[in-house]
Formats: sequence, C-alpha cells, structure tokens
Amino acid sequence: MRLRPTFPERGRAAGLLGVLGLLRCWLACWSIHVLGGVRSRIVPAKSEDSAKQDEAGGRMIVVEAHRLEDFARRLLEAAGVPHDQAVTVARSLVESNLRGHDSHGVMRIPYYVEAIREERINLDAQLEVVARGPCHLVVDAGWGLGQVQMHRLLEKLMSLAARNGVACAAAQRMGHIGRVGEYAEEAAAEGFVSLFLVNTHGAAQRVAPPGGKAPRLGTNPICFGVPTGSDPIILDFCTAVVAEGKVRVRRIAGQPCPPGWLVDSEGMPTTDPNVLYREPPGAILPFGGEKAYRGFGLGLVIDILAAGLSGGQVARPNPEPPLGNDLFALVIEPEQFAGRDHFLQQARELIEYVRSCPTAEGRGPVLLPGDPERRTLWERKAKGIPLDEGNWAALTRLAEELGVKVPDVSSAS
Repeated sequence: MRLRPTFPERGRAAGLLGVLGLLRCWLACWSIHVLGGVRSRIVPAKSEDSAKQDEAGGRMIVVEAHRLEDFARRLLEAAGVPHDQAVTVARSLVESNLRGHDSHGVMRIPYYVEAIREERINLDAQLEVVARGPCHLVVDAGWGLGQVQMHRLLEKLMSLAARNGVACAAAQRMGHIGRVGEYAEEAAAEGFVSLFLVNTHGAAQRVAPPGGKAPRLGTNPICFGVPTGSDPIILDFCTAVVAEGKVRVRRIAGQPCPPGWLVDSEGMPTTDPNVLYREPPGAILPFGGEKAYRGFGLGLVIDILAAGLSGGQVARPNPEPPLGNDLFALVIEPEQFAGRDHFLQQARELIEYVRSCPTAEGRGPVLLPGDPERRTLWERKAKGIPLDEGNWAALTRLAEELGVKVPDVSSAS
C-alpha cells in the first residue's frame, strides 16, 4: 500500500482537523440515537439477573468470577491456545459476563474452539503494520485471537497519541474482538478519549434494512470512551435492536426473544431465536423503532469505514463463514488540545448536572453510559455470575471433550 508523502506539521494539523470533524459527525449520530427513542437509562425496580432467572424458569447456575475465569483459561489452553493468550481471552470473556454482557462472555468459548480446530483462527498471528503515517496505522491481524490483537493495537495507538495528541488505526482480519467497551475502558483509564467502529468483515449478516426481510449487515457496533477523572463514560452499542450474541444466548438456553427483536424470512415479527440461523434466515431489526433508517444508516456507514479504510470487506452476497472483525479506531490525548484538566472539569460539570435531573415518581436515579455495567459488576462480584443451564451445559460438554475439570458451582432460583 502506498502512502502519500507528508509534511509533518501541515500533515498533523490537517489530520487533527479531519479527526475532529469525524468525531463531531459521530457525536451527531449519537444524538440521533437518543432522539430515536432507544431504551431509557432509568433503572428498573428488578435487577437484570433476577429478570433472567424468571425467564429461565427460576433456575440458574452461579459461578464465582475467579473460578469461571480459571475454567475458561483451562478450556482454551486444552484447545491449544498459548498460556498468555488464553489468560487474555479468558479475562476478557469473564469481564463481559461480570458486566452483564453474557452475549460476549464465556458462551463464546465453544465457537472459538471450533474455529481453532478448523484452523480459521491463527494462534501464531502477529499484528502486521501494513502502512503508517505520523498519526495513523493500517494493520492486518491475520485472524489472530481478537482480544489479543486488539490489546496489541491499543498499546500502539495510546503510545502514538501520547506523542502526537491523536492517533487512528484501521485494522482488518481481527478474530472476534468481544465487548468493544473493554478497549474504551482501558484507554479511558490511561486518560485517553477513544472511538471504535466495527464490522464483521462481510460475514455474519444479521440485520435487515427497514422494510426488508433478509439480512444485509452485521450488527456493526460503535463505541465511545470518555475519561472523567472517576468512572468513565462508556457508550457501547450495536446498530441493531440487539447484539446477535444475545439472540444466540437465548437460542442455546431454549428461551424466546422479546417482541421487537426479530423478523422471520418472510419479514413477519417473531420471538423464535432459531429463525436467525435457518435457511433462508430471518433478521434482527435495526434500532430506532419507526425511525429504524437511522440505526441502519449508521450501521451502513460503519461497514464502509471499517472495511474501506482497513483493506477489509463489506457485506456482500455469499459471504464466508463468520470469523471476526474489521475496524476503525481513534484515540485522543486531551492534554494536547485544550488540556486534560479542562477536559475533565467539563466532563465532571456535565455529569453532575445530568445526574441532578429530577426523576418521575417510582423511577430510579438517572444513569449515564457505563453505569448499568458497573452496577452489574458490583452485584456479580459479590454474588457470582449466573449462567442459564443451556449455556452451562455447552461448556461442560466441551470440558468433557477436552478433558478439563469442571469447577464446583451453585444454583439459584
């Protein structure tokens, strides 16, 4: 790939202006997301785990986080994953479970192991830098484990942003990277603002356009991370009504999906999660309700940027089996703009103002992006991680195949 010749100062200034313009556009998209009537950030009276127990017929398997992480690591190592990579992936998956995102948690392990067995995941892959400039990288992850390659990429981006004020990267052929908010949290902990746009390398088409009855896009998430000096703002959402993994969790558990998530292959509403995996497949709806063109439009642009800038692929006819992701990532060091102190002051002032909003009678306190995950994290660290019997059975079957000891667990009803 050829790079245009650059003049450091002029190139850097132009790069900063371009990045700020892109960031402003995506902030506008977030305002559209809010105005589109997506779910409220007010806490319901019943906890999420209690609701899940009700849906599962009152019985869940409960595993302490450290036991589940050790179990996940041993499963991955038994499948041939090197120890350091197994530690990274196991921690990532369990941290997703701890935050309530079971769709990106340990339920993924059987699919990772299947991909490893079929040699669709390359455990020896390095993060190859294909092209670089003063403030940007283009990389090929070679279908390495996504969580491993993403942490390698983020280290490079934070180092580059610390020197130049801003850094961006386009990456192709990442194995499934998991919960995108994990990387925004890591960047925010180091004081960096971050943005991630992710597609599915042309595969895993799950989302139908408004009025359509066949899937054309992946669920294509977007994620912002904003440091605040305390708990960061982590805005991490897919451009569909729901992440595909949440449908998969319910399919394995033998549970129906809520109304409004899915349509069947004729475009008719359904609560059956199996329709998404049949031929011809059903589809997940874009977010936005009556304004679903907004969610679908955002997913469309993400697909183009993630593939077009990285050398990856957009959704297309007859795609290959799902492997992972392409992405665009942006990291900003506030100190080299208006200063980190000013940035954090403005963030704190806005957070305090929003949290001071009076709420309707019987409603909980106003929550900001990242608050629900932190609440679930505290609860599950104290009480353990609940898993439905179907997903737990999938893990124990895999453990039997691999000769891995299953940890002791309890049940909740």
